[in-house]
This record gives sequence, structure tokens and C-alpha cells, in this order.
Amino acid sequence: MFGLLFFILFTPGASEFLCASSDLEMSYTFCDSTPHAFRFNLTPCSTMNKPVWKAALTWIPGNDITFLKIIFTAWYNGAKVLHWKEVLCSGADDEYAVCGMLKGETIATTFDIKGARMEFPKGNYRIILQGFSDESENNMVVCLDFTMIVKQDIF
Repeated sequence: MFGLLFFILFTPGASEFLCASSDLEMSYTFCDSTPHAFRFNLTPCSTMNKPVWKAALTWIPGNDITFLKIIFTAWYNGAKVLHWKEVLCSGADDEYAVCGMLKGETIATTFDIKGARMEFPKGNYRIILQGFSDESENNMVVCLDFTMIVKQDIF
């Protein structure tokens, strides 16, 4: 089944069902208390036989993005399976479109997510994506809490 994942968020704390197919369900909420203008598309809504998901992001940040550190944490059936940190923007020779954006400017970009590099076993996943505007991780600019339910094994 081919699906489309699309959402616009303006209010924190609201949980939203994103997409459903025969093998996948996804929903999200913001995990911080700041309102956001945010849009995200992801196709297809499936984990089966798809080497690349196509994503589009539109976001109006509430802070200047001169420095951006991303923390990605994932749990599978309640056990932490991934904790990854990466500085995407440091203010020098940055390669990402989001780097250098000013508060209130619209970020509009597309990218691929190579999800099929991993096989997702049947189960419940929780994915937290945090973005910080400082190295010390004190100034959060965005925090998304995704729930992903894989309904069938791909074997």
C-alpha cells in the first residue's frame, strides 16, 4: 500500500495520527511546550520493500539557526536501541539548508530517508528527535516524539 504522511503543527501537546498502511502506523506529538509552524511529508507510508522514503520539510524556527545539534533516540518495545548525536550547523562551512536561517524565516527542503538500510521487526517504536541551538543542550529549538508501529515482519 502506498501512503502519504503529511502534517502541519501549530499547537504543542496535540497528538496526531499521521499515516496507516497494512504494515505501518505513525503518530507524533511535540515534546516541548513551544508552538511551532511545521509541515512534513513522507512517502510511502510503508516499511516493506521501500529502499528510500521521500521527505519534505517546511518549518519556521522560533530561533536563529547558527548552531544546531540533533539528538536522535529510539526505543523498540521499550528498550533503547539507538542514541545518536550530530552537530548539523556549527557556523562554519555548513552543508545543510537549515544552517544560517533566521528566526521567522521559512525553511523548505526535501531529502531522502534511507529506511530500508534497516529492517524494522514487528513491534512498537518510540523515536525522539531533539534540536538544540547550543553545544550544552540547554536551548531546545524543536522536539518531536514519534510513535511507529510495525504491524508485520518483512521476512
